[in-house]
Amino acid sequence: MKIILTQEVSGLGTPGDVVEVKNGYGRNYLLPQGFAILWTKGAEKQVAVIKRARDAREIRDLGQANEVKAQLSGLKVTLTARSGNGGRLFGSITPAEIVDAVKTAGGPSLDRRRLELPGHIKTTGAYNVQVKLHPEVTATFPVNVVAAK
Repeated sequence: MKIILTQEVSGLGTPGDVVEVKNGYGRNYLLPQGFAILWTKGAEKQVAVIKRARDAREIRDLGQANEVKAQLSGLKVTLTARSGNGGRLFGSITPAEIVDAVKTAGGPSLDRRRLELPGHIKTTGAYNVQVKLHPEVTATFPVNVVAAK
């Protein structure tokens, strides 16, 4: 099945890419979730629109990616979350919450889909979060999760 990605899918591609996937994966997951559209000649024209939107929000080049990496390396990100006894959280910390915390700490705006969490964050403590800024640049920064009072 030939599809056009509308969002970044880890291990598959970026928005605007035309990829070949198994029928079940495309029909049962990618299409209903809105991650892709079926490939047609008309849909091929939409690829240009998707790529323009991606270029507007994507980090422009390697130099800018290294600047953002330098900003993130000196950042102290702290999240407060409700927790029970023993530091176990009610729910978990999501990538969107981490992106908001980076912004409030004075860091750059990031795309939540580019964050790579070290598993599910369900307890208080310190975690190292990776961000794939550019195909060649990956930044790591510490996130401290503390219990809300």
